[in-house]
Amino acid sequence: MTTRYSKDHEYVRLEGDTATVGITDYAQEQLGDVVFIELPEIGKVFAKGDDAAVVESVKAASEVYAPLAGEVVSINSELEAAPGTINEDPTGKGWFFKMKLADPAEFESLMSESDYEDFLKSIS
Repeated sequence: MTTRYSKDHEYVRLEGDTATVGITDYAQEQLGDVVFIELPEIGKVFAKGDDAAVVESVKAASEVYAPLAGEVVSINSELEAAPGTINEDPTGKGWFFKMKLADPAEFESLMSESDYEDFLKSIS
């Protein structure tokens, strides 16, 4: 299992040809307390960069983009009842959705953990 990161602060954890998508710890810290989430429908097909979900916090509402192209095969419906899980465990229980990737090779285009850490330093 390997994790990669987008410049929009999504993480993608690849298992086979299925990717688990959520937002990074940095993103949840920037949002503050999450109060609402809108998840995509199962079966929805996204191109890379499409709007996939919406996160509302006490500070703002933010789009979550599909970091890669693919079809949504599962959503974390528990987040709708407990959106604060995103703040408590963003890279564990706070995952948003799972996608079957259209092109698993595209995964390598995302940043590694060390590249993402360097990216965070460059924007702070």
